[in-house]
Amino acid sequence: MNVLLLGSGGREHALAWKLAQSPSLTKLYAAPGNPGIAQEAELVSLDATDHDKTVRFCQENAIGLVVIGPEAPLVDGLADSLRAADIPTFGPSKAAARLEGSKAFTKALCDRAGIPTAGYAHTRSLDEAMAALNRFEAPYVLKADGLAAGKGVVIAGTRAEAEAALADMFDGQFGEAGAEVVIEEFLDGEEASFFALTDGETVIPFGTAQDHKRVGEGDTGPNTGGMGAYSPAPVLTGELQAEVMRTIVEPTVRTMAAEGIPYSGVLYAGLMLTENGPQLIEYNCRFGDPECQVLMARLESDLVTIMLACATGTLAELPAANFSHDTALTVVLAANGYPGTPEKGGAIDLGDAEASGAKVFHAGTALEEGQLVANGGRVLNVTATGANVTQAQAGAYAAVDAIAFPTGFCRRDIGQKEIAREQAREVAQP
Repeated sequence: MNVLLLGSGGREHALAWKLAQSPSLTKLYAAPGNPGIAQEAELVSLDATDHDKTVRFCQENAIGLVVIGPEAPLVDGLADSLRAADIPTFGPSKAAARLEGSKAFTKALCDRAGIPTAGYAHTRSLDEAMAALNRFEAPYVLKADGLAAGKGVVIAGTRAEAEAALADMFDGQFGEAGAEVVIEEFLDGEEASFFALTDGETVIPFGTAQDHKRVGEGDTGPNTGGMGAYSPAPVLTGELQAEVMRTIVEPTVRTMAAEGIPYSGVLYAGLMLTENGPQLIEYNCRFGDPECQVLMARLESDLVTIMLACATGTLAELPAANFSHDTALTVVLAANGYPGTPEKGGAIDLGDAEASGAKVFHAGTALEEGQLVANGGRVLNVTATGANVTQAQAGAYAAVDAIAFPTGFCRRDIGQKEIAREQAREVAQP
């Protein structure tokens, strides 16, 4: 089968790497791709916003499955255009992708479906938002309603900080994404990510992970798209995962189907594990980045077969997906200046980073006259596996230290909270 993968980040490199391992695959194309993806696929020049050209490419190259990696083409309705041409597509429709494209849409759906989530106010003007603050207590959670590349959330510790942040948001800090703002009750607990796959009817769990959003060690500094992750997330016990499926994921899929907007693809639920049980923070309509990298490092099943089943409504016919019992951990190498204005063009030498079994996924990279250089904010995702987080972290940082990237940086504490728990469990053992 010929497959087309759309996207150019670390998530897409991980997907390309796993798709390329499938015995079902005849040829893998990717657009626009990156130098890492080019090792797994033939790169083609396609603009995902040009639906007609994308459809024609698929027809001319006998594409049997399109995998849409990032959220923007999904929110733009590319999956609808492809399905209208009878091209199987992994990813939700434009209407269903509002789960990520609009925080207010998701909150309203939670109300209708009885899904546990934080209290909120949907505001459409600065005056309305300022008045709505009276309903909440510090710290204040402020979210741009639309897509903001994972950076549209502000947690303000005081009323003055919240008012200043709202003024910036309505003044265009996040562009059109911040034209409307959702104010939420602050949830206390530990965050975790839960993934599920669905064809609109059947829903199956597809792994857990924990991300590290803040740019600085000790979870300090501004939010980013993610500075590292590990999978599985031990805090999401089997019992909690069953509860998440029962109270959050399955009601979402049922409600959307009943309302005529069936959801197909991956559902990525960002959760807060509170004293009252798991609560939904937000949904994403695509794999997380960098959570996808650690999921793919553990996945043992045929990804092409799984994605095609989601795209064709046959997920119930497949056995459960198999994942390694090992832990996978990824460390993001970012360009200096990120998450502000990243320094582009810095030379990168991967050295022997993969010599001990680690995998380096390319995110914001480019080739200039044969030299690998930084071409974005998050540049590389250095991923390793081990029997636990402690071992996986050691492997990942050993690989990081083998890479020469003078204009880049990383956090040195990815997975540290779970490592402390591992150490505590060892001490507690008789």
